[in-house]
Order: sequence, then C-alpha cells, then structure tokens
Amino acid sequence: MATAKKASAKKAAPAKKAAPAKKAAAPAKKVAAKKAAPAKKAAPAKKATPAKKVAAKKAPAKKRTVNAAFMRALTPSPALAAVVGASPLPRTEVVSKLWTYIKKNKLQDAVNKRMINADAKLKEVFGKLQVSMFEMAGLIGKHLK
Repeated sequence: MATAKKASAKKAAPAKKAAPAKKAAAPAKKVAAKKAAPAKKAAPAKKATPAKKVAAKKAPAKKRTVNAAFMRALTPSPALAAVVGASPLPRTEVVSKLWTYIKKNKLQDAVNKRMINADAKLKEVFGKLQVSMFEMAGLIGKHLK
C-alpha cells in the first residue's frame, strides 16, 4: 500500500505545477495599479560645499622614502655574475638585469608568461628548469652577499 500512496503523490505533483501559471497573472494587475498611483517627488540632490573640496586639495602629497636595504650594493655569486655581471649591484638592479637577460634570450614561457624557462646559466642560479616570476626574487637572494 505504501507504494500506491507514493505513486499517487507523483501523479498529483504535475497538476500543482500548472496552478502557479494562473497566479502569475494576478500580480501583473497589482503592478498596473501601482503605476496609476501619483509619483512621489524625489528629494533634491545635496551639493558638496566648496570648503570640503578646498580642504582635499590643500593636503600635501607625502613622498615615498627609498628603503635603504633595497639600494645597498650586494656582490653576486659567480653563478649569478655570469648573467648580471660581477660588479656589486642593488637588489633592484639585479632583478632588472635578470629580466633583460630573460627577454633578450626569450626564456619566458610562451603559454604562461609568469613562468621562466632556465637556460644553462639560469639553471645554476635557480636550481630548476622552470621557475615562476614570484619565486625568482627568493632564489636570487641566495646568490647575493
């Protein structure tokens, strides 16, 4: 008997789905009635006072100070010196010279530009055949003193 009740419940469900279509027409009439109501006046937009604009313009822009740790000249290891040169360079210049070397030799991956394919010189620095640009700075740090 339990299966007969379930079967009848399944048959009754499709009939219920047809009923909401009739109810959908009723709200449309309510919307039409709302449109006929008089429109309320919108509040006038407030204008910003000139004093606030002047105060924002008077604030002096603060200049960024350079972090001395980035600008300190560091000596590259022999493996890194083969790519960027043997003279002491700041960390920022080492990264810059590495990118010029990578772009000159077309070592950026063609599909995923964030990946760098190492050649023989860079493999000594990175220790892997492929490195992401985000890991590169960490791996360079090991070769600077």
